[in-house]
Amino acid sequence: MTKITIQKATGRWVVRSGGAILGETENALELIEGDLPAVIYFPREDVAMAFLDKSEKTSHCPHKGDATYYSIVNKSSTDEDAVWSYEAPLATASEIKGHLAFLPLPSVKVEQI
Repeated sequence: MTKITIQKATGRWVVRSGGAILGETENALELIEGDLPAVIYFPREDVAMAFLDKSEKTSHCPHKGDATYYSIVNKSSTDEDAVWSYEAPLATASEIKGHLAFLPLPSVKVEQI
């Protein structure tokens, strides 16, 4: 079984898209799943939800549960299905409930500042 580790991400994190800051937090979580690169999850209350439109896409992870997706819509572009959230994660990933993760795209930057 793939091991999932969730811990508080150190420092301050920001996510940007199309020049706009979508979120900034000191309360990010870092999720490491097996050999995959770490994913930073932002608390929903620290993200400008006005830039996100819920999409039709969903997916299932056997370790985290069912994911809901959002597209990022800003003045210059739309990034389809670039954000995901586990609204009701499995017990093994319960800490990420209420958090959002961002797909690393050329137009979407997640950085520690």
